[in-house]
Amino acid sequence: MHTTTNDTIIALATPSGAGAIAVIRLSGPDAILVASNHFVSSYNKKLKEQKSHTILLGNIIDGERTLDQVLVSVFKNPNSYTGENVVEISCHGSPYIQQQIIQLFLRNDCRMANAGEFTLRAFLNGKMDLSQAEAVADLISSENEASHQIAMQQMRGGFSNEIKSLREQLLNFASLIELELDFAEEDVEFADRSAFIALVNKIAVVLKGLIDSFAVGNVIKNGIPVAIVGEPNVGKSTLLNALLNEERAIVSEIAGTTRDTIEDEISIGGIGFRFIDTAGIRETKDVVESIGIKKTFEKIEQAQVVLFLVDGLQLFQENTIGTLKVEIEKIKNKYPLKATVLLINKLDILSDEAKSNFSKQLNNINYISAKTGEGVEALKNKLLEFVNTGALRNNETIVTNTRHYDSLLKALEAIQKVQFGIDEELPSDLMAIDVKDALYHLGEITGQVTNDELLGNIFANFCIGK
Repeated sequence: MHTTTNDTIIALATPSGAGAIAVIRLSGPDAILVASNHFVSSYNKKLKEQKSHTILLGNIIDGERTLDQVLVSVFKNPNSYTGENVVEISCHGSPYIQQQIIQLFLRNDCRMANAGEFTLRAFLNGKMDLSQAEAVADLISSENEASHQIAMQQMRGGFSNEIKSLREQLLNFASLIELELDFAEEDVEFADRSAFIALVNKIAVVLKGLIDSFAVGNVIKNGIPVAIVGEPNVGKSTLLNALLNEERAIVSEIAGTTRDTIEDEISIGGIGFRFIDTAGIRETKDVVESIGIKKTFEKIEQAQVVLFLVDGLQLFQENTIGTLKVEIEKIKNKYPLKATVLLINKLDILSDEAKSNFSKQLNNINYISAKTGEGVEALKNKLLEFVNTGALRNNETIVTNTRHYDSLLKALEAIQKVQFGIDEELPSDLMAIDVKDALYHLGEITGQVTNDELLGNIFANFCIGK
């Protein structure tokens, strides 16, 4: 991971492949100079003389050869994404043209940017803190309204400001405690103990709240996995198609068609749900299908919500309600913490007598017609009940990053040691160690405490060009 910022880096900033236009980004102290060496304006203007945030039309030239007609945008330091001079070349979206322009600059005073290096430079140049930089990657990968909302809030610095404020207050007390240690022989007290106790308790409450929010954040960021299980040929694939509103799964009249798991994701109420259609859970001697059944239980293990789908017509005609109860009980006993929803299919052709019979013997029934789509909206609303969206609606800070979660846990552990020290009236020098520990872990989140290895790990997960 390069942390030097005195060279000029280049990368494709738009997705690779053919398109209407592509954007190639350069950043570095000499980015404007390097770009001007291979750019001829259509109106005889000099790129080096342009004001920041202006655009010129012209051609990219390789010697006597014109590579493409382009628009070149100029952003001068410090008013750019990276805090350096930045040039963005909007060229035609042919992969050949993209590569020709990039290779031209690689031969002339540029090197290929590492993954996330533009954002790394923005962090190193003080344009954003580490938490905000990580939110850039989350924003790029956000696939639903909720994850987008959280990433935007974090990129604007909501989470960072909360952590920085707590850290600054704690740092103030830490310095007063250190001062007390310097005057230990005089037995003076600079730090107001009652204010210090109040602050430590407040920090503990805030940290616990942020740590608890990770459960919701993780769900929002990664989507809620939902396993659709049931006997073979009860309409699981048809239900998946109805939920996804497209022909995604194979649907046929042959029992046991779905020999593997099928995953797809949709957004319901701004929350991502990953639907897993699994092989039927009947006993079988078919080797291929028995592998599929094993995978079904693996998928139930991974799922947060289990939709148990039953063919209502078959259930009524064969009166296998007792067997159904046993199957549901099996899942509930093995996975007591998983939300299990009983779905009775074929609502469109079920008689009132059948429904009355089911109501007498089964609890919490949900009806659906996978074929006509009746009951699909009610099912979607039911699924939303399993997500705590209160914090999201109230615009509270929600932690979605595992690294932040880990640092918050360590900071809380240090703060709890401080609380213990206060209760036991331990010497200030012992408490000072734990206060420093808490400061360190809070600083890790925003990048006030950092190292090259940490930066390397974070930015390696970015796409090249960002």
